[in-house]
Amino acid sequence: MSLSAKTAPIPKPAAPEQVPSQVPRPKRRLRLVLGLALALFLVATLWAATSDSPYAQGVQDLVGWKHDQAVVQTPFSVSAHNFRYYKFSLPPGSTNVAIVGQFSASSDGNKSGGDRKADKDNADKDPDSNIEVYVLSEPAFVVWQNGYAASSVYESGRVSQGTVEAEFPTGAGIYYLVFSNKFAPKAAKSVNATVLLRYKRWVPESLRQTVDRFWNWFGL
Repeated sequence: MSLSAKTAPIPKPAAPEQVPSQVPRPKRRLRLVLGLALALFLVATLWAATSDSPYAQGVQDLVGWKHDQAVVQTPFSVSAHNFRYYKFSLPPGSTNVAIVGQFSASSDGNKSGGDRKADKDNADKDPDSNIEVYVLSEPAFVVWQNGYAASSVYESGRVSQGTVEAEFPTGAGIYYLVFSNKFAPKAAKSVNATVLLRYKRWVPESLRQTVDRFWNWFGL
C-alpha cells in the first residue's frame, strides 16, 4: 500500500487594501458647514441692517436696530441777545443718520390762548417772532459761539417756524442744536420744538464684533 502525499498550494497573501491618501476629516467638514451657515447669516444680517427695503426696515424695528432719539421735545424760552443749545452725540458705526423735526417761535409778549390760526398769522407777520436754528459740529459751534461764521449741518435762516431735515457725515461725532435769539434787541422768544435723531442705517456693535470673530476663526 503506497501512500502519496499531496501538497496543497500555499495561498497567496491577500493584497492590502489601498488607503485613500486623504481621509475625510469630520471636524474639518463640520467647520466648513458651520462657516458657510455663519456666512449666510452675516450676509442676511448685514442686508437687514443696511437696506432701505420695507422688509429690512421691519427687521430693524423688530430687533431694535432702528430707533429715533429725541434731541428736544419740550417748549422753552430764549432771552434777547442770547441762545439756547442742545448737545448730542452719534455713536461709532453710525451711517446715514438724519436730524428731523419742526419748530415754531413767538414773541413772549404775544402769548395768547386764543385762536391758533390767528396766532400763526400774527407770528408770520411779526418780525419779533423770528428765531435762528442751527445744527453745528463741535468745532463749528466753538467758532460760531465766538461770533464768527461757521459751516453748518443745518441752518434755518431767520424765521418764525420751519422744518429741520439734514443728514450727518458717517461716523461718530458731537453736535449742537442751537436756537439763536442773538439778533433780537429786546424781545425774548417762546419756542416749541420737536427734533429727533433718526437712525436710518446703523450697524450695531454686536454685529461688528460677530464679523470680527468670524474672520478670526478662519484665520483671515
